[in-house]
Amino acid sequence: MITTPAPIETVPRAAWRMLGLGVAAQAAGTLLVSTPAYLIPLLHVERGLPLAEAGLLAAAPTFGLVLTLVLWGALADRVGERWVIAGGLALAAVFALAAATQQGIWPMAALLVLGGAATGSTNSSSGKIVAGWFPRSRRGLAMGIRQMSQPLGVAVAALTVPPLADRYGPWAPLTLAGALLAVLSVVCAFGIANAPNPARTGAFSAEQQQALRANPYREDHFLARIHLVSILLVVPQFTLSTFGLVWLTSGQGARGWNATVAGIVIAVAQFAGALGRIAVGSASDRVGSRVRVLRWVAVSAVVVMLALAASSLLDSAIVSGVVLVVATTVSVADNGLAFTSVAEAAGPGWSGRALGIQNTGQFVAASVVGPGVGALIAVVGYPVAFALVAITPLLSVPVVPEGDHHRIG
Repeated sequence: MITTPAPIETVPRAAWRMLGLGVAAQAAGTLLVSTPAYLIPLLHVERGLPLAEAGLLAAAPTFGLVLTLVLWGALADRVGERWVIAGGLALAAVFALAAATQQGIWPMAALLVLGGAATGSTNSSSGKIVAGWFPRSRRGLAMGIRQMSQPLGVAVAALTVPPLADRYGPWAPLTLAGALLAVLSVVCAFGIANAPNPARTGAFSAEQQQALRANPYREDHFLARIHLVSILLVVPQFTLSTFGLVWLTSGQGARGWNATVAGIVIAVAQFAGALGRIAVGSASDRVGSRVRVLRWVAVSAVVVMLALAASSLLDSAIVSGVVLVVATTVSVADNGLAFTSVAEAAGPGWSGRALGIQNTGQFVAASVVGPGVGALIAVVGYPVAFALVAITPLLSVPVVPEGDHHRIG
């Protein structure tokens, strides 16, 4: 049955501004986190760095993320999103610019770990903005738009890093990321306002405030199951974002493509993924369930990874490009659904920490994708590796909860 929209369905005008700034902040952080992955063709193919070591460099910012995500989320729960986002972006800019000055791989990797840790400030906080400013019936759409930031950041990296690195070296794309982070730190400091939070303002009764502050992880296993599903689904996502470009330029299924042209294909795939996140978020609003749509995405991820494995056996650039775009679109579609589920189940008093835990689980898994899948590809090749990666979304299907959970607020 279709419910008639109530006055609460009206979205404040300021909410869209906060959403736009949150998307920009997260995209800039993603640009820095994604930049090392798109240095792999230069470092591995042209300079002879082993693929496993190149994968470690690509994973360095992600290692940094997992160290601080929960802490950033807890800080946002306590003081709000504005200064957490602005301060984190400023720190990330400093570390990115410092990494650009390094010639050695390991000093650069160490600074990228710190830069990744700083960008973690935007992950939980921008999700809290959506949960706090948008009503429940519009959160799927809003979180889908917010989740565009990750594929948009990856798309910018795919378009800019290969040509800049090829012409100037690794310092140029890192400098670009640092400059964008610095600018956005100032913009967010002036433009972001903390989301309304009844747990802080006392707008609810004493009993409701107590419920908002209660630990949602002690109520049931809903949040834990969503976290596990997201961990499993992040494996194909980061496999494609880390190795999609080098696969297209490796001579397997896309012979003759240079890094710049392949980067354009990756960018198209990421833009398609961004639009896909909006579509599935809006679909979850219409069907009234996040987890039902999440289950559809998990099943689709199995199919597209197997299709990608099959396309690796073909000597067709067109087929490889098309399948990669479809697979990338599907692989990133779950994030907004899971984030919305976590924010709604945790409530405003716990959403920062819960989203931090959500991100931590995802990025722990993503941290091992670079070296792990890189080593797997070296041993068994791309077709078998892609087929094995399809196992993780298959395992996630029975873990998806049967129904959605909502806390007060």
